[in-house]
Parts: sequence; structure tokens; C-alpha cells
Amino acid sequence: MAEILALDDVQDATVLIGKILSKKGHKVHTFTEEDEAINFAKENRIDLAILDIKLKKMSGVEVLGLLKESTPDMHAIMLTGYPTVETAREAISLGADEYCVKPIDRDELEEKVELVLKKS
Repeated sequence: MAEILALDDVQDATVLIGKILSKKGHKVHTFTEEDEAINFAKENRIDLAILDIKLKKMSGVEVLGLLKESTPDMHAIMLTGYPTVETAREAISLGADEYCVKPIDRDELEEKVELVLKKS
């Protein structure tokens, strides 16, 4: 299955994503710090990044841009508790495939992950 990186400043969110997607057979690497996630992605193959838009030091959109530099073929799903048309447009322009609204819905997350991974 897929190698998935999950980055959210709220640890409970990364734990939830990890539990949901691990049950589907994916290998999920969870992070709450942007630097750690970016460094991990530089050293390891990542098929999909699930990134919160609001993080501690930078935005998820900025992290997406940096991850795409080292792994251009990586897919991405953005998470947001504050959905706006501008945020969605910006994320998609930088290469995000989908975005999910928080709180995370298990069925929606599973569905979108499956959909995005089928594109590869």
C-alpha cells in the first residue's frame, strides 16, 4: 500500500489519521513539526502527504510547496478547519489533489485517499 505522511499541529489529529489509514493497510508517518516532516520526506519515499493548512511555523500550503520540490510526483490532501475558496485554490495551484474539512470524517478521508492514490 501507500507511504503516507500526515502533518498537523494537533497530535490527536495525526493519531486519528494514522489509525484510520493504517487499518486500510497504509504505512502512515505522523508529524506535528513542519521541519521534521520536511526532513523525513527528503530522506524517504512518500506517495501521499496529508497536511493541515494551519500549522505552527508555516502554513500547510508552504510545506506542500517544499515537499513538491523534493518529491514532485507526490500526491497531497489538505486539511482545514476554515475552508475558503482562496485556500482551496492556492492549495490546488501548488499541487494538492483534494482537501478535507475538519473535524476529520473517517469515511471522507478513506474515500479521498483511495481516490487520490488511484491517480498514480
